[in-house]
Amino acid sequence: MKLIRFRENGKEKPGVIIDERYYDASVFGEDYNEVFFETNGLERLKNFIENDSAQLKELSNDITLAAPFQRPSKIVCIGLNYADHARETGAALPPEPVIFLKSTTALTGPNDQIIIPMYSQKTDWEVELAVVIGKKASYVEEANAMEYVAGYCLHNDVSEREFQLERNGTWDKGKGCDTFAPIGPVLATKDEIADVDNLRLWLSVNGQLMQDGNTANFIFKIPFIVSYVSRFMTLLPGDVISTGTPAGVGLGMNPQVYLKEGDVVELGIDGLGTSKQKVVAYAN
Repeated sequence: MKLIRFRENGKEKPGVIIDERYYDASVFGEDYNEVFFETNGLERLKNFIENDSAQLKELSNDITLAAPFQRPSKIVCIGLNYADHARETGAALPPEPVIFLKSTTALTGPNDQIIIPMYSQKTDWEVELAVVIGKKASYVEEANAMEYVAGYCLHNDVSEREFQLERNGTWDKGKGCDTFAPIGPVLATKDEIADVDNLRLWLSVNGQLMQDGNTANFIFKIPFIVSYVSRFMTLLPGDVISTGTPAGVGLGMNPQVYLKEGDVVELGIDGLGTSKQKVVAYAN
């Protein structure tokens, strides 16, 4: 299945894609949140669609999409998970995954605006594959880790490099600003993706291709990442793990290039669709 959420009359509602058509799934009676995933919601929704699809109202293709799930308890990010990205930023290859947290208030829809924060001069882009957790995970064995994965999403891990790298402390400062986590357009369940370790992911700015990578180049694969993260924190249903970005970020260029008001960022991953964000300046 491919899950979506959309905005209508000031509210966000659940939906699904069936045969490339968009449907309102409100009649199912649940939104896509922690309780939904925890109570085998994906299987229940699948059964509902198979038996009661006539109850679903078709939507127009010009609906405004929200993030494909409600705000999770946490967004966990893996840094430097592509060797080419580590090299371009001058960082050593990590012997273990680099973990940081992205504020859940950064979550936005796939085509919402990116707001450059106040005092920012170095807002950057990062196309990433995001993993959505399907059930509570704590001290998970790598061999069993994929049992805890609900599906996958496209994520732009927007980053403010001065805040992240030049202002002391952890990376979190430069990662959690409002609008810094556009996710979607869809949450694709595992069965929708034939080989998650061979997905092209790309990003362009104003039509110029900046990133063009493949998940085949992960340093740490998804089962290991899920298992590893679960050693340090309990992952709850609906939580997100973003798996790192390939080379081509503004920080790694010479001279460095950063987003400015009016820029348009487009990105995509095989099987997970595309998203598009216009960059605007912060306004009081």
